[in-house]
Amino acid sequence: MVTRRGDGTLPVNTVRYDLPEVDDFTRPYWDAAAQGRLLLRRCADCGRAHHYPREFCPYCWAGEERVTWEQAGGRAVLYTWSVIHRNDLPPFGERVPYVAAVVDLEEGPRLMTELVPASGGGSSGDGSSGDGGVVSGAGSSGAGLRVGMPLEVAFREAAEGVWVPVFGVA
Repeated sequence: MVTRRGDGTLPVNTVRYDLPEVDDFTRPYWDAAAQGRLLLRRCADCGRAHHYPREFCPYCWAGEERVTWEQAGGRAVLYTWSVIHRNDLPPFGERVPYVAAVVDLEEGPRLMTELVPASGGGSSGDGSSGDGGVVSGAGSSGAGLRVGMPLEVAFREAAEGVWVPVFGVA
């Protein structure tokens, strides 16, 4: 359990479990996310796209020189979801309830994400400010969600300059 200050805020040195560890290899991915673009890796040998970013192809084991960055279209369908009502890890506890989901990207890879309602406050995949689409019940009951429903990427600023992909109804 996280101990909060008397005013309900977290201590300054609290670990954030929603922030990526950006390194030289993943920097292009996170820089693109900050611009409202979702990147995938694609293998020149087997032609398959994958996510999360890896320096090699997880399907045919082709090396880094055969795997390149590619911009995704930002479209997906809902594979599964769960409404999270309790999470003690900062900052997730402040957002409950929320909808954690797995989506199938149009390009093939499966991605773990969060579904956002119209007030998600993210940036749409085209780099403009957008609402991320309306997910009926997202952030609460999850009512209206169905497997296979079309989704579209948006981006939420998790910390200053750090944007993460989230999805809303297309």
